[in-house]
Amino acid sequence: MSTSHDASSCSHHHEHHANGEHHTCSKHGGHGEHGGSCQQPEQPLQHIKHKIAIASGKGGVGKSTFAVNLAVSLAQSGAKVGLIDADLYGPSIPTMFGLVNEKPEVFEQKLQPLEKYGVKLMSVGFLIDSETPVIWRGPMASSAIKQFITDVAWPELDYLLFDLPPGTGDIQITLAQTLPMTGAVIVTTPQDVAISDVAKAVSMFRKVNVPLLGLAENMSYYQLPDGTKDFIFGTKGGEKFAKIQGVPFLGELPIERAVREGGDSGVPCVIEHPESATAKAFAQIAREVIRNVTIFEAAKGSACC
Repeated sequence: MSTSHDASSCSHHHEHHANGEHHTCSKHGGHGEHGGSCQQPEQPLQHIKHKIAIASGKGGVGKSTFAVNLAVSLAQSGAKVGLIDADLYGPSIPTMFGLVNEKPEVFEQKLQPLEKYGVKLMSVGFLIDSETPVIWRGPMASSAIKQFITDVAWPELDYLLFDLPPGTGDIQITLAQTLPMTGAVIVTTPQDVAISDVAKAVSMFRKVNVPLLGLAENMSYYQLPDGTKDFIFGTKGGEKFAKIQGVPFLGELPIERAVREGGDSGVPCVIEHPESATAKAFAQIAREVIRNVTIFEAAKGSACC
């Protein structure tokens, strides 16, 4: 994997992908243009069953915390799971997994993903000093994401999650053009300003033909000592939006101190507090994601036949 100086050196290998092209032509024999033969190269990561983007319309909604706990919840269900920290400008996966200052090994010119809590991991945070800012223009950031796909020795996995940066920028588009994505899960909070930005993310994924596996509402409520729920940021904004947009609603996640503490300590809430309301909600959301992936894949298969 490259740092800012080296990342651009690999960009030419992915030029066709960056333009949405996935074919190569040889001039020796065959039936292509000018007597050349055209053949489809292998798609990257074919040995990984499902690639899922974890996205948000804006920052501050707890997307990375969601991605971490969903990945661990999927692993706890028995699935083989990987997580790519594609939020290059704010990589938080090393901290949330307690792997700050850990470096991946290189074997046969491939980076070996780190592993913790049953999840295979890769992040730019493993490759640069934790206090070094990533100051990359769009093409260099896109090249780095492609290298996470092609230059890392990913094993066979059931699910590979991509923790994307907030918004609808170059990295999201690069990912959609480089890989056949199974779908996207969008994270929001209930208030109107977050919902407004989520609409843009929904529109972007639809334009690049990435199915929407569901929307999850984070920070939905705070449970008071008497058991009642205080809907601090509004009531069911995410669920209402999902219904209007025709996107599956995956569920609500409460505000709990244990979630913040887990992110800081490097022990995800679903590991440290498995009986908490948040851990139980994540287990249910993981089941919904698995279910929706199965439904979407079955529908895609029947449409092709």
